[in-house]
Amino acid sequence: MAFTVWPEALQLGELFRQAGFELALVGGPVRDLLLHRPSHDLDFCTSARPEEFEPILKAWGDGFWDMGRKFGTLGAIKRRPDGTEVSVEITTYRSDTYDPNSRKPEVNYGDSLEGDLSRRDFTVNAMALRLPECEFVDPFHGANDLQAQLLRTPVDPRQSFDDDPLRMMRAVRFVAQLGFTIAADTAQAITEMTERIRIVSAERVRDELTKLLLSTNPHAGIEALVESGLADIVLPEIPALQLELDEHHRHKDVFAHTLMVLDRAIALETDEEGPVPAPDLVLRLAAIMHDVGKPKTRKFEPGGKVSFHQHDLVGANITRKRLKALRFDHHIVDDVAKLVELHLRFHGYIDEPWSDAAVRRYVRDAGHLYHRLNRLTRADATTQNKHKEAMFAHAMDEMEARVEALQQQEDIDAIRPDIDGSEIMQILGLTPGPLVGKARKHMLDYRLDHGPVDHDVAVAELLRWAQEEGLS
Repeated sequence: MAFTVWPEALQLGELFRQAGFELALVGGPVRDLLLHRPSHDLDFCTSARPEEFEPILKAWGDGFWDMGRKFGTLGAIKRRPDGTEVSVEITTYRSDTYDPNSRKPEVNYGDSLEGDLSRRDFTVNAMALRLPECEFVDPFHGANDLQAQLLRTPVDPRQSFDDDPLRMMRAVRFVAQLGFTIAADTAQAITEMTERIRIVSAERVRDELTKLLLSTNPHAGIEALVESGLADIVLPEIPALQLELDEHHRHKDVFAHTLMVLDRAIALETDEEGPVPAPDLVLRLAAIMHDVGKPKTRKFEPGGKVSFHQHDLVGANITRKRLKALRFDHHIVDDVAKLVELHLRFHGYIDEPWSDAAVRRYVRDAGHLYHRLNRLTRADATTQNKHKEAMFAHAMDEMEARVEALQQQEDIDAIRPDIDGSEIMQILGLTPGPLVGKARKHMLDYRLDHGPVDHDVAVAELLRWAQEEGLS
């Protein structure tokens, strides 16, 4: 089998050979080599202990780190003449022992490459290249599984997932990233062992979910997550979208609709120069969460109709709670919840085009999420009625054109009241407090409704409002 191997890997292989140690390229880089996928992060394993290969790595690289020393892992970075940086991590052969109540292994050093490969998650990641001779090592037939696009564990899947339950999340992530199918026995083991995922930290689950959503086919990954039963534990709001009308019929399948919205939202992402560069985690999270308020707000109306009143507001609260539980960064939680809250806002425009004031308010409320909100709104319009689809698209195009025209006149995002807080206090004789904020909000609404006005007009409006509020 012929390989075109990274020169940095060959250099390290020769240095380790000269020092009397074994070195092998392992895992993802070998898989990517067979798939002809680029990679600048190289993983190795070695017969040497960290203290033995540390001098080799320090002398070879342009940078060094040892955050994984307690796991037998050291890292370095090498800069090529063209500026490309190649990151490497080298780990001593390992033979892990797991506490059944924790996914953190007790690290024991192993004594062979084959033994090290047997502790890896899937056969397609349990292949290696001995260096510098480039001998291909594949004790679990990972190359065959790679060709068949099949995910299997090197050892019995129940043992593998019992040892490290996070591997179940990685399986569905690889479905999304690589387009693979999970082998029947492996899939069955996941279904039987979903409860084991509860011992995995929220942060690790979040990281796998993030990689899944940022992959080339998150649709397939979400389907696998739900079918496996893992979603019932890590993201229960998504399988809950499979709403049943009664025991014999289904209401419009909100889960299927959600996956369609996800696909459509991804198709609306832009290149690096556009306003929503792909892949966009916030938009993709909003797409899968936008209807999570429907199960709690579903109501059967007379005539057989079903309504979901205020599912946008309820969904925003549910979204915020779930993303916090998954330990997403605060700004991601805020942004995704805001998109879910606003995802129905535009629909009123179709029935009756907004005034300029309403358009300004829409833009201001969306803030930095404006372009994402419009894409989520377009993606959510999944009607099969071609006439309605055309009307919706035309209305959105028209609204966006109006926003561009208004932005030519003034920066909507920077709109402020014509009278600031200090002047409000001076005119009305107020001290700092809630009334000042209430007055300022009224003046901001007035500014949005009427555009810029003369100072005297603004003062007159403030006094009129104050009198109406009983302040003067």
